Amino acid sequence: MAELLWMQAGKSKCRFLHPLAFVLITFTLVFLSPLSFGWTPPGAARGPQLLWELWAHDLVPCLLLTGKVHRPPQGHAPHQGFGDGLFHSARVLSPRIPVLGTRPGGAGEAAGKPAGQRVVKLPRMVYPQPRVLTPSRTDVLVLTPWLAPIIWEGTFNIDILNAQFRLQNVTVGLTVFAIKKYVVFLKLFLETAEEHFMVGHRVNYYVFTDRPDDVPRVPLREGRRLVVLQVPAAARWQDVSMRRMEMISDFCARRFLHEVAFLVCVDVDMRFRDHVGVEILSPLFATLHPGFYGATREAFTYERRPQSQAYIPVDQGDFYYMGALFGGSVSEVHRLTTACHRAMTTDRANGIEAVWHDESHLNRYLLDHKPTKVLSPEYLWDEQLLGWPAVMKKLRYVAVPKNHQQIRNR
Repeated sequence: MAELLWMQAGKSKCRFLHPLAFVLITFTLVFLSPLSFGWTPPGAARGPQLLWELWAHDLVPCLLLTGKVHRPPQGHAPHQGFGDGLFHSARVLSPRIPVLGTRPGGAGEAAGKPAGQRVVKLPRMVYPQPRVLTPSRTDVLVLTPWLAPIIWEGTFNIDILNAQFRLQNVTVGLTVFAIKKYVVFLKLFLETAEEHFMVGHRVNYYVFTDRPDDVPRVPLREGRRLVVLQVPAAARWQDVSMRRMEMISDFCARRFLHEVAFLVCVDVDMRFRDHVGVEILSPLFATLHPGFYGATREAFTYERRPQSQAYIPVDQGDFYYMGALFGGSVSEVHRLTTACHRAMTTDRANGIEAVWHDESHLNRYLLDHKPTKVLSPEYLWDEQLLGWPAVMKKLRYVAVPKNHQQIRNR
């Protein structure tokens, strides 16, 4: 330990340190108030914290390394708190370091960096103890090979997660595209989102539409707001789908980075049927396609033509992700959507269009940039086509029956 401390501090090694003197000095610094010496330091109201800072950042390195009291060298930034200097570099975690900060109301990544952090204690909670030898689910995969959790019913405690996320004071953005006749799905979408999506947390609904006057006015809970973003329509539904990446990328830079901490990007022709909450949030998350969650990679409908930027060889691929629900932190979503938009622009210049448009490029991106959390098909399901298999304990976000031909091109 003395050798490690010497290397980190860049000082000559201490040759001699009397154990009794060390104990006495420790006792004096930790247990006696500075006032007993007739000295009142600036900010003395901080009391024991100042003593710890003096002990940890000034005297301990001196005693251990040179036996002399020293000040930081000229130009060296002073330590800001217990755990930032010598002990922090040695990976010693101080119980005084706050684990979570707080965000001002409505702040996103850029505006949400706290000026000062404080320790906030969680309320006392009573819940079943997790058992190391009793897995939460034995019928499904719950962890990817790169250690990202796969979220199924029974793998999380929403009360614990809600308490943790409330400490962070985040706002979640939900983006949806209601172009042309797809605006008819908005009312049911918003009503069911108010009932099931991020209940108890602040939400900004970002509705991209070419028909702002047709957006329904749905009553919203406190802390939730609807933002209508007018965008042009496109001739083909495939173009609408592919331009989604460009528009989300553009608005990430223009406003989302300053307004929300996480983005959830979904299709509008769906409804929330059960709880969808903070358990899905992660730097980068994606959802298993309900038609391929049990298939091998050879059966995945990846783009197989090498000429496309979305190309994935037959012997590669982890899962097949559906483009109807993905998201993450605003910065990660910005990177994903920007990369997919650029890849589609390159394909267009080369006269090729990926087989499943933006979804093909999404899968290519996620092969190279593994998601930090994967959502099970509970979060994206079509009961009319797939029924309700026993492995799905809940159906959370489900397709609305519709005639695609009547909706897509009008």
